[in-house]
Amino acid sequence: MSFEFFIATRYLKSKKKHFFVSLVSLLSILGVIVGVMALVIVIAVMSGVEESFRARLLGLEPNIMVLKYGKGFGNHIEVQKEITKSFKDDIKNITPFIYSQVMIKSSNGTSGAFLRGINPDAKISVVEGFSREELLKAIPKRDDKNFKSKMIIGKGIADELDLKVGDSVYIITSQGMMSPFGNFPSMYRFEVSGIFKSGFSEYDKALLYVNIDDAARILKMKNYVTGIGIWLKDIYKAGSISVKISEKYPFPYRLRTWQEMNHSLFSALKLEKTAMFIILILIIFVAAFNIASSLIMMVMEKTKDIAILKAMGATDKLIRKIFIINGLAIGTIGTFIGLMSGLSICFLLQKYKFIELPDAYPFSTIPVNLNPYDILIIAVSTIIICFVASVYPAIKASKLNPVEALRYG
Repeated sequence: MSFEFFIATRYLKSKKKHFFVSLVSLLSILGVIVGVMALVIVIAVMSGVEESFRARLLGLEPNIMVLKYGKGFGNHIEVQKEITKSFKDDIKNITPFIYSQVMIKSSNGTSGAFLRGINPDAKISVVEGFSREELLKAIPKRDDKNFKSKMIIGKGIADELDLKVGDSVYIITSQGMMSPFGNFPSMYRFEVSGIFKSGFSEYDKALLYVNIDDAARILKMKNYVTGIGIWLKDIYKAGSISVKISEKYPFPYRLRTWQEMNHSLFSALKLEKTAMFIILILIIFVAAFNIASSLIMMVMEKTKDIAILKAMGATDKLIRKIFIINGLAIGTIGTFIGLMSGLSICFLLQKYKFIELPDAYPFSTIPVNLNPYDILIIAVSTIIICFVASVYPAIKASKLNPVEALRYG
């Protein structure tokens, strides 16, 4: 143990005549503990919310959409093969889709909706809450005369029209028959084969899934699709890959990534996470002021000791080190206990999920995501704040005149 470290640890130990100084030091440690613990829990919950939103949205939308201005495009098979060949190491799944506005009618009423025709035989599931095998059963291909067209509807539509699995509904499209009286809309009968719940009302109240063959039939889009959906192995490569695809397929093609489609949501979540970090770091600043106060009082209490140390040959640098070590010790102890407490609470929230949320949220319990990078930022920020708080008292201690201190101390 170095000399300055030995002296610093002696100063931190409680003595009756220095009880008040020790109490302030203890309160400083408690302040750091509370601040760090709150930061860990809040940042972990905010990261969990962001991750939950991202996972649910990516269960509803492709990572990249390749679209074309106009009716759609009929050369989608060639485009799909070319993209697959160019990015075979990055693509998890690629499949065409059809998207259009329709009306859905049941015995209980009528509602507007967005019809999405998908290929259930894709490599991965493209509907939130449904596995690939469940999709194949829920929206099968038209394979015989007795075939019944089936669809998966959102929970919002099911609640609004009082529908359940097995009920019959009608899809009304504008692609109807021309007559002397104008264009008559077409009606097609479907059976409700499944109900999905994403937690996002704008999807649950408006989205219908059918087989892409059924969608092409009722929308009269033979050999045409609305776009191509691409799912990536690394979702964060969507931006760079979309740029490369757009270079190959310029106007009239257009590309949209999952970040662009949900930019406002993730920007708001990031801003909220940053704001919470700044607000809660203020708790640590309050604790840092307490650390500075306790060290200043310690300097006043140890005036004679400092003078004697200087008279014995202690340098200003050594005196500064003693009080900086004191401040860092308080900060390090508080940070360690705060981290352990915060991580323990997060672990309990993850494992036991004892806090349930109302149906207004897309998740039933508080989501928690412990990011090592966030934990490191919290720990380093706290230690730096405590170090800065220790600098001024340490400098004041090193500037003491030993002669004056011994005369008036």
